[in-house]
Formats: sequence, C-alpha cells, structure tokens
Amino acid sequence: MRISVVGGGVIGLSCAHRLAGAGHDVTVLTEAGPGETTSAVAGGVLFPPLAANSDRVDRWTTTSVEEYRTLGAPGVRMLRGTYVVPREAALPSWALSMPGLDHEPGRLTFTTALVDTPVYLDWLAGEVAALGVRTEYRTVSRLDDLDADLVVNAAGLGGGRLAGDGTVVPVGGQVVHLADPGLTEWIVDGSTPVLRHVIPHGRHVVCGGTQEPGRDSVEPDPGVTADIVRRCRELVPALADAPVLGAKVGLRPFRPEVRLERDGRVVHCYGHGGAGITVAWGCADDVLALV
Repeated sequence: MRISVVGGGVIGLSCAHRLAGAGHDVTVLTEAGPGETTSAVAGGVLFPPLAANSDRVDRWTTTSVEEYRTLGAPGVRMLRGTYVVPREAALPSWALSMPGLDHEPGRLTFTTALVDTPVYLDWLAGEVAALGVRTEYRTVSRLDDLDADLVVNAAGLGGGRLAGDGTVVPVGGQVVHLADPGLTEWIVDGSTPVLRHVIPHGRHVVCGGTQEPGRDSVEPDPGVTADIVRRCRELVPALADAPVLGAKVGLRPFRPEVRLERDGRVVHCYGHGGAGITVAWGCADDVLALV
C-alpha cells in the first residue's frame, strides 16, 4: 500500500522502517530533518517512567531494548547504570526485562541501551532512505488531505492537533551537554521532585533536566543551565571540571497514555512524552500489525 507517515522523529522513522521493510510504498512527511526534532534533544537512556506499568509499555520497552542491542547502529551502546527512586516505590514491571537487574529499596541497577540521539537518528534516516522511503519536507494541516491508502500519524506534539485531540500538551525539557571525562555508568535520580540525570555518550554527557508543562519556547534559559550543571556536578563529582558544551530544549508530547490505534485509514501513534526513544521499535511493530 501507499502509506504516508507524518512525523520525522524517532517514532515516525521507526514506523517508516518497519513498513518499508514489509514491502509498503512509504513517504515520510516532516517539517524538519531528524536532527531538528524533539527526539534529537533526548538524553537517550532507555527505560520508561517509573509509573508506566502496563503490559504494552513493558512489551514495547523489551522489544526496543533488544532491537537497539542487535542493530549495530552508530551512537548506540549498552551500559550499566543506576536509577535512584523513592525508597517506598514498588519495583516497576518493566524493570523485570532489564538485563542484569539488581533491586534494593530506593535503587535499581541494570544494563540498558544509551542512544546518542542525533547520531542515531541520522543513521536511521539513512537506513529508511535505503529501503526506498521518500521524505517530503512540508507542513501537514489535515490528515484527510493526504493522497495515500493509509496514513500513520506519528507527528509528536502535532499528532494531537491533527487528530483533534486536546489531551496532548507540551512539557518542556532542558538539558545541558558537558564534555565526557570518561564516565563508565549512567545515573538518573528520580527520588526528588527535581529530576537529575547524567547520561554519558563518549564525547559528551547529557545532563538534565526539567519538566515544564505548557512551555512553548525552545530557547535555553541560562539560569536553568547553571542550575542543571550545579545539580549534576553534585550528583557526579567527576563532572566538576568538565567544560559546558551547550544547552538544548525539547517540547515533549505528553498525553495521559500513548494513543496507538487505527481509526479508518489512519493509524495514530502519538503521545509518547519523553519515552519515544524507549518504546519506538515496539510501537513500530504494533503500527505494522495494525496496517
């Protein structure tokens, strides 16, 4: 079939890859290249939010971690690290599929994929093109106007607007890149209301971050940058002298739960919040099944 995939971030490109690999004639419609999407700002450590306990999130996460492990893609590596959580938090169901899981009150330690998102997305876009997928850079105003047998709505923050779904809201996330002094583990501290994460990618470390519902600007705030650097240096003292390389802001497409369903000739796949990298390949498999 002729399928238009609306959205050129990690969800859209993963869907396009699966659909083209199954023999469909696929066109990706996007306003910007992969390096300019929200996906490219993500820290890139693979696991869903602590409270995301559901069979499908578990399945999507397991599928994606295994896919990244075997892809051999640039910008992707498996690394052990620690997720600090409130001491009273129950073990999330998705953690059971994480390699080498060690669990004690207030701490989960496991191996997962780290994705240097700009490098990986550039590679994925090339793989998609090699499968014969065309990319058109333009704004889509209405899904009904697209000349295709089926449409995949993977437009991230725009996915809700295209579907008439007012439950999708932007949640700003600012991160800071520091030079990597040679860190061998990642750490995410979710035990306090202010999240801290330190995610090393070899040449740089993604430090964060913020959760800002309703934010509409992607211009980094210098005061927030300084606060993130301070908090992450407290968390990982090895970053004390690491030079600051820059700051980025992404607007995550949050929804009470991911919408992944078929409605007539449209397959909706949006509302992933900050977990798009984590669940991309599992969601792409479900989109293919619906197609």
